[in-house]
Amino acid sequence: MFMSAVDDAREFLARATRGSDPARPSGVVSLDELAARRDATSTERWGLGALRGRLVEISARGAAATLTSAMELVVEAQQVGEPVAWITLDSATFYPPDAAASGVDLAALVVVRVPAAGGIVGAAGAAERVLRSGAFGLVVLDLGVLDDRALSMAHQGRLVTLAQAHDAAVVCLTDKPAEGASLGSLVSLRVEALRMISGSGQGATKHVELRALKDKRRGPNWTRRTAVRGPAGS
Repeated sequence: MFMSAVDDAREFLARATRGSDPARPSGVVSLDELAARRDATSTERWGLGALRGRLVEISARGAAATLTSAMELVVEAQQVGEPVAWITLDSATFYPPDAAASGVDLAALVVVRVPAAGGIVGAAGAAERVLRSGAFGLVVLDLGVLDDRALSMAHQGRLVTLAQAHDAAVVCLTDKPAEGASLGSLVSLRVEALRMISGSGQGATKHVELRALKDKRRGPNWTRRTAVRGPAGS
């Protein structure tokens, strides 16, 4: 569901439920069930449960897997009945066939395209409005060429406050090396997402490796490796 402005999402928001629909499809769990799962796996470092209420940054340069990592979260959110908003500039977006091949339900994904002229301020403002609705469990900001700028403390503070108030995860995608500065001091978790290949020839395995550069809850320097199909646009 592509939208040119946040206001275009009013009809969706009026119908949106966050995992509470008694007629939800098979395989979709309720928020209470999801909370129980989080309690049972409180040591997890990654995944929707671990990112709720936090401002998160996924960054990389070169063999980047930022989109793949973000799509993994989108799929997880959709599996538990959580609406997802993807905010991007009107000049660029992800490649829908790759997203669909990764398991994303494109018909249930709200994509908000903001004017590139608005820059990082416009993108952050759109995220705040989406979060304020309380209808989304995951909001992704694909900052593209804007990622060399820091988010103002005011924007960071509002995003964190809204994420905590609505039990949502706010995930920013940036293009920068590991030594590059984070988007801001209120970023709770920053990971570097890289595409890796183990082995060679027909026995080669593609996987995504997440390396924690900053983690205020668990501490940095942990890694997570996941085998992936590896869509062409990742």
